[in-house]
Amino acid sequence: MRARHLVRLAVNLANGSTLAGLGLALAGQARLARAPDGLLAGTGYRLPVPAVPAFTMGSVILTRRDTLEPDSALFRHEARHATQYAWCGGLLMLPLYFAAAGVSWLLSGDVGAWNPFERQAGLADGGYAGHPPRPAFRRGAPAASRPGRPASAPGDRGPGPESAGRA
Repeated sequence: MRARHLVRLAVNLANGSTLAGLGLALAGQARLARAPDGLLAGTGYRLPVPAVPAFTMGSVILTRRDTLEPDSALFRHEARHATQYAWCGGLLMLPLYFAAAGVSWLLSGDVGAWNPFERQAGLADGGYAGHPPRPAFRRGAPAASRPGRPASAPGDRGPGPESAGRA
């Protein structure tokens, strides 16, 4: 096992996220098996949430599928999330992830498209599609449609020396 994977495994064990993943696997009646790079794969997960093809908790990848091939794009995507758990201090990743998902949904109507955790893990590998920002958040959108910006009247140049002299 590479040093970086050994470090990830040790950090996720120390921060409790892998233990939480094992508990979730047990609750969801997943069959656990060793996977490459110090990861565990839990297949046949039975709980109804979350409603995604696979998800990660610490160094445990869980899926409802009967198998999860280590050379698949989905496995690689979830392995990147395992590294994110180590970088984020374990279970602290959950509120960070959900906040990022909320911002992504506000920006685009999709929880993954602008979520930095999903983007770093590879959107397509995780089964996410890219979505453009909503019109109000696009560059070049009229000022009236951008949140926090007052609409300006035609010919209004905004505050500055010229308009101050006219007031």
